This record gives sequence, structure tokens and C-alpha cells, in this order.
Amino acid sequence: MTNQTLRDLFYNSVEKNSSQPSLGFVGEDPLTYNQVKNKVEPVAAYLQKQGIQEGDKIGIYSENQPNWGVAYFAAVTIGAVAVPLLPDFHEDEVENIINHSEAKVLFVSEGLFRKLKPQVRNQLNFSVLIDNFSLIERDELPGDISSLESIMIEDEVVEPKNLKGDDLASIIYTSGTTGKSKGVMLSHKNLVFTAEKAGKIHPMGPTDRLLSILPLSHTYENSIAFILPFSSGASISYLRKPPIPAVLLPALKKVKPTIMLSVPLIIEKVYKNKVLKELNSKFLTRSLYKIAPTRKLLNYVAGKKLMETFGGQMKFFGIGGAKLDSSVEKFLIEAKFPYAIGYGLTETAPLLAGFDSFSGKYKSTGPAMEGVTLKINDPDPVTGQGEIWAKGDNVMQGYYKEPELTAEVLTDDRWFKTGDLGCFDESGYLFIKGRLKNMIVGASGENIYPEEIEAVINRFKHVVESVVVQKKGRLVAMVYFNMEEIESRYNDLKEQAGQYVDRQLDELSVELQQFVNSRVNKYSRVQVVIAHATPFEKTATKKIKRFLYY
Repeated sequence: MTNQTLRDLFYNSVEKNSSQPSLGFVGEDPLTYNQVKNKVEPVAAYLQKQGIQEGDKIGIYSENQPNWGVAYFAAVTIGAVAVPLLPDFHEDEVENIINHSEAKVLFVSEGLFRKLKPQVRNQLNFSVLIDNFSLIERDELPGDISSLESIMIEDEVVEPKNLKGDDLASIIYTSGTTGKSKGVMLSHKNLVFTAEKAGKIHPMGPTDRLLSILPLSHTYENSIAFILPFSSGASISYLRKPPIPAVLLPALKKVKPTIMLSVPLIIEKVYKNKVLKELNSKFLTRSLYKIAPTRKLLNYVAGKKLMETFGGQMKFFGIGGAKLDSSVEKFLIEAKFPYAIGYGLTETAPLLAGFDSFSGKYKSTGPAMEGVTLKINDPDPVTGQGEIWAKGDNVMQGYYKEPELTAEVLTDDRWFKTGDLGCFDESGYLFIKGRLKNMIVGASGENIYPEEIEAVINRFKHVVESVVVQKKGRLVAMVYFNMEEIESRYNDLKEQAGQYVDRQLDELSVELQQFVNSRVNKYSRVQVVIAHATPFEKTATKKIKRFLYY
């Protein structure tokens, strides 16, 4: 590897790209790479002056912004350990993570400061308002802060003596779909390796513009949409508000990104609410869409419009974090949209497999990333399916303070058990079947993959999302319908509207059950459909927290 540590990566990129635009808010002048360095070093020097040493933990609790990256590099370049916290963590989770990680310092945004319990603030050595790097007095709100500027300007960073690739760089606490959060220990080598090898799937450079819409505190965005583009000299733009359509669409026109990362939910919503809605609005296009040749033509035309919506210069639209709906993927292929799919986990920093735009295979996550070895452990002799195991320099050191949990997923010879089920085709492309923990064993021993049933359910009219579980030996589909669409039909009925909506839901549930059971194998048929009143709780990458619904 060219860079052994994140410190090497940071300074090498600043030297190569000093005057290039680096980090900024949409529509505002970005910091150049040299200006980022000039912000990182005073913050790093102040941390050292306050006694922060190599190995000390530093929390970062903030929405996406340029100063998030400044705080991150200030921590890791002096050998401290960055502990990113997801903005949507509950205040109890924030307290538990700060306690468990033994963080000494917290960089916190003004927007999230009020979610900190007083006892959490008081146990830290000090807190810093990340929006302008000002010291927060122990019992004061962000409005009453002391500027650190005068203190920081004159200090120089003391280079860490023995910083190595195997040293701990970050602890990322997962908000997993299967239970409580765990602290994943990622070394400098884990993160640098991922950045360098992922950059070979789709090379980035100084002419690339990335619009960041996923939380930086998640490994997916952190590694692939921050560390990688920073190491490549690309520019990264952040939104000042959450990426709802009213905010995102104007931002896409301004930035004209060449690269974006997304979770499936975002592109699935675009397809359902924009593309399909438009095609279904007219009888002619609705009819023509059912015929394969004309469907492909209509999807190609829609793809042209979609490219314009995304700014017209997109070269790489990465999708990861959860399984992409197969009908949406078929649309993206026929639309000639430059999508790409990757597969990985927080524990692998995160990428294990992936493909570049226009080089994928339908329903596959692509081949193993260079330098990573993937194998199917104990494959089924008939289907070739089994648990995916991974080995490479991006595999975590373990779970922080959890040696028993670590031993469950890491073998003595450093194979990581992903917990995902999959198989390879003849050319080495990986196909994911589902989570091992989610797999349901049928009455006669059949393997039932709820994700595959959910993919069929989610194609049904008015369905937003679903979860399939087994209860008392029966397959139960919990379904969240688009209530706005359904209720809009009965707006004029006032008092009677509720009765009609309930009746409509009952009818839809029966129709949905028939729709699904005519499209899945015999042992995957759903016995019960339950309309769920609210959206399902999700992780940062918009995966449903399934364990809550078993």
C-alpha cells in the first residue's frame, strides 16, 4: 500500500491536491485541500496540548459537514481513535457508547448538543462545538462558548512517534438489524486498504464531484464517500438540511455530481414515485410498459430524464447497505443508468465485493474486491449456497471489549464469518441470498429466505415496505401500505372515510396474499398478511431492524 496510515493518506493527498476544492457545503465556497490541513493541524495541536495521547478515544457526534472531516483527521493524524456516533442514535445509546468507548473528548454539533445528557457532558475531559471549533464550557449551552482560535493558532502538531498500520484508528458502533450495537475496531490499515482497493473498482480523481447524503458516521459513507475521494483529490459537497426531495433536487443541479452513494430505499422511491407514477398515469404507456420491447424503450427514455434529475454528469451511482429490489435493478439496467452495487459490512471497513458502472450482473453484488478472498463455507451440494466467509486486510481487529463475540465471528486464521448466505457463479460473481439469522427453516426442512418473499411483496401496489417472519409455524407478512395514496381516494367522505380505508386495507391484504403466493414456491407461501400502521424502524443504511418484529 502507498499509504500505511490515515496520517500518510491525509498528508500525501494534501501535498498532491493542495489547491483543489476539497470539502464544502452545496452552493458555498469549499475548503481547498490546503485549507483543510490548516484547519486540521490547530485542532490536532489543541487536542495534544490538552493531554490527548495516542490511543485515546475521541467522539464525533454531528450531522454531515466539512468540519466533521476536519475533526476526524485531527483525531487520527495524532494517533487518537475516532468514535463516530450516528446522529439518529437515541440519547441512551449516545451515553452507552461514550461510556463503553471511554471517550475523553466529544466534537458535537449545535443541533445535537441538546440530546446529550448532563452526566455525559460532565464525564468528558472537554467538549468542542464542531460547527466552529469552540470550547463548550461544562454546564453551558453552545451560545456561551469560549473561542479556541487564539489558543490553537500558535501550536504545532507533535507527530505521533510510532503510528503503524495495525494501530486502532476508529471504533464504529453498529446499529445492526439483529440486536444491540457493537463497537467494531478498525485499524489504519483496514481503512487505507479499503480506500485504495475500492478506488480500483472505480478510479476517482480531482475532476470528480461527490454529493454526500448518507451519514459520515456509517462505515459505508465514511470509507467510500469520504476517505476514498479525499485520498483521490475529489471534491465532496454536503447538505445543510436532510436530503428530502426539496433539498436534494436543487443540490443535484448545483453540484452536478459525478459520484454518489445511496442506499436502495432512495433509488427505489425515485423509481416508484417518479418513474412508475409517470408511466402509469396514461393508459397508453401503462399498456405498452407490459410489453418487453416497448418497456425497454420507455425505461431508456426515463433513464435519460433520471440522469438529468441527478445533474446530467453522473458516472458512478453506488448502491449498498441493503438488497436492491430486483425490478428496480432491471429498470436501471434498461435505463442505461450508471449504477453499481457493492457488498460489505462494518466489520470489513466495509467493502468485500463490487462492480463498476455497466459491468454488473443482474441480482449480483459483483466479484470480490482486489486483495479480498471470499469463500462459501460448507456449501449446499445442490445449490452451492452457504455462509460467506471473508479474509483480507480490511477485516476488523474485533469487537471492542468483547473477546467472546469476536471469537464467534473471527476464526483463528482470520476468516470473518459474515452471517450472509450466498453463492458464486462460474465467473466469480457473488449472489446474496439473505442473512443466515433471518433464514427460516420450513416444516420439511426447506430453507426459506424472507428477503426474497419481501422483494415480491414490495412490488405490489401501495406497498412501501414489508417484513416476513415465522410465527407459530406460519409465514406472516407484516406490510406497511402507502396510507396517503389509499386515503386520498376517500377525502370527500369525511366521517365515513375511516371505514372505507379499513375495508380497502382488508381487500388489499387478501389480494396481496394471492399476488405473492402465485409468484413464490410452495413452501414460501404467506399464510397471514398484517397491515402495519407505521413505517418499520431502520438502521442508518435504511435496513429494517428485523429483530424488533420477530
